[in-house]
Formats: sequence, structure tokens, C-alpha cells
Amino acid sequence: MKATLILANGSVFRGQSIGAAADRVCEMVFNTSMTGYQEILTDPSYAGQGIVMSYPLIGNYGVNHEDSESQRPWASAFIVRHLAPRGSNFRCEGDLNSYLKEYGITGIEGVDTRALTRILRSQGTMNGMITCAEHFHMEDCLARIRAYRVEGTVERVTRSAPQVYPAVGVQRVRVALMDYGVKQNMIRCLQDRGCQVTVYPARTPARTILAGGFDGVMLSNGPGDPADNADLIREVRALYDSDLPLFAVCLGHQLLALATGAGTRKMTFGHRGGNHPVRDVASGRAFITSQNHGYVVTRDSVDPAVAEISHVNVNEGSVEGLRYVRPDCFTVQFHPEAAPGPQDTENLFDRFVDMMLHPTVRRKGGTR
Repeated sequence: MKATLILANGSVFRGQSIGAAADRVCEMVFNTSMTGYQEILTDPSYAGQGIVMSYPLIGNYGVNHEDSESQRPWASAFIVRHLAPRGSNFRCEGDLNSYLKEYGITGIEGVDTRALTRILRSQGTMNGMITCAEHFHMEDCLARIRAYRVEGTVERVTRSAPQVYPAVGVQRVRVALMDYGVKQNMIRCLQDRGCQVTVYPARTPARTILAGGFDGVMLSNGPGDPADNADLIREVRALYDSDLPLFAVCLGHQLLALATGAGTRKMTFGHRGGNHPVRDVASGRAFITSQNHGYVVTRDSVDPAVAEISHVNVNEGSVEGLRYVRPDCFTVQFHPEAAPGPQDTENLFDRFVDMMLHPTVRRKGGTR
């Protein structure tokens, strides 16, 4: 079946339908990863977005139950140059096209994804539409495309009730993890370090967390514009005002920055992929990181009396991490849990555990 991709700037790409055949309007973004498409599709941070894979061959190793980062794919659409008709891998349990159909993900293949990426990179992330209709009215399509906005996504992806994940081996600490769209590997990285992890729905009041006797709190990744979450920002501020060690990633990093007076802005095309270099300001070392964000904390809005910039993007200097003056509190924009991508910065989980085991402020609560 033929399919057409229409961008908000009027560009048209024609190809073949993959996945579901339903019309889909969403925000189009590109990802530069060469592998890890199942982890990418199931990353809740992609809710409301269509993913353009710049690497030309996708689906060659199929899909399996182990590589999902959440209970289902959250991407609205999937755009590839060539979709492998079958997977070839000893872990393969099915083909990618059937997987997309099962979860109602609209897609298109046979388009020049590198040309599409160049448009998104030069003109910025923009809305688009995939349709399988043979005849359509361009102006009507463009009106739908331009009216679309990514919103309400944290509520869509967060869980409905708390869940407890046991530590692997000896339990060392207890962590409360706020689920704004958490990836499963973030939970695993904590479990593997002796953390019992209680994952809470995004709207859980801070008072519930602070009454739970936890040794630390982690704020997860998630989708959408951080500034749209005024209620969450207020609760994050209450967590910050406690003496619990805090570690935040991606959306959590942005929410904490907003809660402490900093600002955020939408980037032209964002950072999405497994090959983004980040420099640790203190050591001068550079790390290759996994990233997925379209918003960033603005450098000039960071008050030195509140926090210092700890990490910067090597390519364009944007803020990639903050170290707070408040004891036992740090955040990063990139994804140390990877999945997919390099594990160069997974040691940040060790740093968080060490903070919980040896807090600057001795607390009455906790489990030690």
C-alpha cells in the first residue's frame, strides 16, 4: 500500500505503508542511532512524536520481549528508508512490521530519510502527517498538521499505581523513583546496585515520598515541554527542599531546574541518538552519551548561587548537567542508563548510591 508523508513546510515524501494504515499527525524528529530501534520505539519520551531513523536499514534483527523499555511502544509514527522484511538474530521473536501493526504505530518506508533529516536539522523539528489516502486535499492536511501540539504526554505514559522492584543481591538502600516516563533500564541500573526501587506515578505528592523512609529520590526522563507541568514542578520543589539525595535525568533534570528558578527552551532539532559527546566540566573528560530531548535548560538562567553547570555538549555547548549547591543533588540531561547507546556514564548511578550511603546531611529517616 502506498503512503505519503507531508511536513508542515509543505514537503512531500512518497513511499510504502508499514505498520498501521491509519492517518497520523505528530511532531517529526530524527534519531541517529544505528541500532536499538525497539528500545527507541518503547522509550516513553517519544510519546506524541514520529521518529525518523537516519540509518538506512532498520528491523534486520527483529524484535523480542527483552529489549522493550516500557510495556508498549509510545512513538506515534515510524519513518525508515528500508524495513527488513524479517529479523535474523538468535533472540528474534518476530518482525518489526508486525510489531508496529500490533500496537497501531503508523509508518512509512522507502523515503529518503537522510534528505528528511537534513530538512529537520536545517529548518527545525516540525509537525507532519502520514496518510495512506490515494487522494487528499493538501490545504486540509496542512491545517491539521499545523494545529497539532504535543501535550498531556506525561499523564499518558506514567503508571497508575506504585510498583516495588527488589534489589539484586543484598539490599543497600531504598529509592523512590518518580515516573514521568521512566525507561526500564533506569530501574535495572538501580536494582543492580543494591537499590530497592519504588516507582511512583508522576502525580504522587511530595509528602507521600517524604513520609516513605527512603534514602534518596530519582526523577526520571519523560516526554513533552517541561514548562507544561506546573503541578509537577511544585512537587519537585518540595522534594528539593528536603534533605534527601536527589538525582534527575532528562525531563527530571529540566523540572528540577524550573523548580529552582532556571528556564528552559525548545531546541531547533534536539538531540536524539547514541553518539552525542558530552564534556565533564570538572575533569575535562569527554563521554559519548545516549540522548533524547527537544528541550534544554538555558545557560544564562542558571543562578550560580543555586547550581553550577557540570556537563556541556561538546558540539554546541548546551547545558548537559547541573551540580547543585544544595547538598547531595545533581542532574543530567543525557541518559546514563543508555538502552540503547553507550554506557560511558553509567557510573553516575554509583555516585547516587554513594550519596545515599554517605549523605552530607544525616537524616532521621532512611533504612540504614
